[in-house]
Amino acid sequence: MSGVYGFLFQVYPYVCFTVFLVGSLIRFDQNQYSWKSDSSQMLRAGTLRWGSNLFHFGILFLFFGHMVGLFTPHSVYGPFMSASTKQTLAVVAGGAAGAVCFVGLSLLLYRRVFDPRIRLTSHPTDIAVLVVLWVQLVVGLITLPFSWQHADGSVMLILADWAQRIVTLRPVDASALALLPWPYLLHIVFGMTIFLLFPFSRLVHVWSGFATIGFLFRSHQVVRSRRLNVPAGHNNLPREPNARL
Repeated sequence: MSGVYGFLFQVYPYVCFTVFLVGSLIRFDQNQYSWKSDSSQMLRAGTLRWGSNLFHFGILFLFFGHMVGLFTPHSVYGPFMSASTKQTLAVVAGGAAGAVCFVGLSLLLYRRVFDPRIRLTSHPTDIAVLVVLWVQLVVGLITLPFSWQHADGSVMLILADWAQRIVTLRPVDASALALLPWPYLLHIVFGMTIFLLFPFSRLVHVWSGFATIGFLFRSHQVVRSRRLNVPAGHNNLPREPNARL
């Protein structure tokens, strides 16, 4: 069993993140026409509007919440917030966002599976990704009662230490994670598996969402008139009947 824990929490994270990064790069380079979300709004818009908005609000809150919670060293927030307070805040805020995300994701999954028109136009990976996300979300919600039982924040510190060691390429003690309740372990494995599936699904459109931030910092677009010898600001002058472009 120690060998299984060693693979899942020492080796598997690097396998998933390598496939995530390299696979995304290869797909963008080799098959850019598949780099899209394949919206089915034209087929049925009602449920999509509610499901998509609730899902994206919840999942973005959970994603950035996990990033801050796992990768912020205790020495940064320790002077003004205890580990138990941080865990309580994470449980309350994460539970609310998780409930919102659960409703939205359930609507999207129901729509994808039980709407005949959408089911016929869906790729198997579309349904598979939604199922994996739904299971991951449910397991995450199951961890909430366990977190209340460890209100001192000790579990959160163990998980944060593991995540920070992974991203900084430091040795990881998998035996420390083996002592945690099963929902935490399953939540970690499913989370890493989502990164593994990322390049092979429509999830790649997430990259484009983050890339739009670049528009805030790009230089102004220069627009030039096709009409020659026209002073700036006079591009709307009436064109002569026989004028040529």
